[in-house]
Amino acid sequence: MTSSLTASSAAFVPVSKLPEVGTTIFSVMSALAAEKKAVNLGQGFPDFDCDPSLVDAVSKAMLDGHNQYPPMAGVPVLRAEIARKIKALYGRAYDTESEITVTAGATQGILTILLACVHPGDEVIVIEPAYDSYVASIRLAGGVPVLVSMELGPEGYQIPWDKVKTSMTAKTRLLMLNSPHNPTGSVLSLADIQALSAIVRDTKVLIASDEVYEHMVFDGVRHESLCRHEELAERSFIISSFGKTYHVTGWKVGYVAAPAALMREFRKVHQFNVFTVNTPMQVGLAHFLANPSPYVELPAFYQQKRDLFRDGLMNSRFKLLPAQGTYFQCVDYSAISEQSELHFARWLTSEVGVAAIPVSAFYQHGKESRIVRFCFAKQENTLHAALKRLQTI
Repeated sequence: MTSSLTASSAAFVPVSKLPEVGTTIFSVMSALAAEKKAVNLGQGFPDFDCDPSLVDAVSKAMLDGHNQYPPMAGVPVLRAEIARKIKALYGRAYDTESEITVTAGATQGILTILLACVHPGDEVIVIEPAYDSYVASIRLAGGVPVLVSMELGPEGYQIPWDKVKTSMTAKTRLLMLNSPHNPTGSVLSLADIQALSAIVRDTKVLIASDEVYEHMVFDGVRHESLCRHEELAERSFIISSFGKTYHVTGWKVGYVAAPAALMREFRKVHQFNVFTVNTPMQVGLAHFLANPSPYVELPAFYQQKRDLFRDGLMNSRFKLLPAQGTYFQCVDYSAISEQSELHFARWLTSEVGVAAIPVSAFYQHGKESRIVRFCFAKQENTLHAALKRLQTI
């Protein structure tokens, strides 16, 4: 009877829209890290708490009765604070009512952009290595991902803008960008902005600019948000995340800013995608965001962790790649092993006791470069414990 029911129910399984997608590498490596009791520097989230006053602000919002549906686009006071922050940092004035929408995390914002803008058969350029939701979201929208690989040189990973240009066709609808960049830690320079502007200037190509690590740029370098640059801002969706900025990745609250005409289409999908985002967290975040100090001080906070981690590996057999932004450090392990990146990451987790993520997992076709990614968004004792193990290799 059981086998008969199983066979019968199989007839109701839909044809997969994402047949190549399985369990993410982040889940796989985190599970292995837990099994082996390894220090988990794989998945990208902090192992420390947020500011207690942020929790207090959210709790107060609940106690004050902010527990019903907010407006679809987000609580007005939070959107106003977001607009104020963007104007102060980048000089662009977004209209609170028509140009900013609060989202259930950046990933939902990315999917909503693609569902709103990409029609079946449209092409979307993706710079690899890339965050794993990009290509899946493009396919769910019926689009065709066009992959362009970054090039690794002495200055780190760079976008080959000439190849981006030759990848553009009459079918190109949108370009996905991410800076500061996960997983490589690279950041867009002013020269990159100028090259990008020249490429899209005489086109109708839109841009989705994933800037969730906007407050993690190091060594005195400024974040070149696309909204700093009028020519690009007019065609761009800017995506950011409170989870990354305030160490609350589990809250899944972010936002998208875009010109009113683009935001109008975004909201058409957003209202049926999630409708809105939980009210007390929005109210609490609005209160906390009014003080710029936490995000203004964030670069120094994470640079200290980056430098601690890099110093600890400086005399090891790992080759450190440049880490200009985010809270990730990529290393080349060619001097240690000839294993594939996945096998090396598994060995590192099982035998050395430190979990990392293979950078090949950020490519659709698993490009191998003998590079793995560590996350240094950890307490100092966590980083010291990991370094002690890594230094034994």
